[in-house]
Amino acid sequence: MSTSINRTTLLSYSAQKMFDIVNDVTSYPDYMNNCIGSKIIEQGESFMVARLDLKKGFLQHSFTTHNILFEPERISMTLEKGPFSKFRGEWIFKELDKNSCKVSLDLEFEFSSFSVGLVSNQLFTSIANNLVDALSTRAKEVYG
Repeated sequence: MSTSINRTTLLSYSAQKMFDIVNDVTSYPDYMNNCIGSKIIEQGESFMVARLDLKKGFLQHSFTTHNILFEPERISMTLEKGPFSKFRGEWIFKELDKNSCKVSLDLEFEFSSFSVGLVSNQLFTSIANNLVDALSTRAKEVYG
């Protein structure tokens, strides 16, 4: 059974600034709860392959995504490696004016094993639901 998450927020920063925050994957462990590691495996002008390491309590998962960058409007993510049978994600940055934007995160995922999903679905859902809030807080730290 797949899980869908859709989060949207309005922020007082440009779409470019928020794109830059989301695309700065190596900083995730500095401010994102339950993210204990991140690594850029490969990067080009319009794509990135990155791994995230997540942990909460005794649960720990790593997964790698291939991110296609449509700067500064969108980042589309597909699974390369990890505990999912299905994973699709998209960040959308809609410029409202030069100093504000609407940020949306759409995720759909399903764990490859029923038993892993039973234990891990709540962890991953909690982390995904808090991503937009964490990025809002990070933007305030970086841009004031």
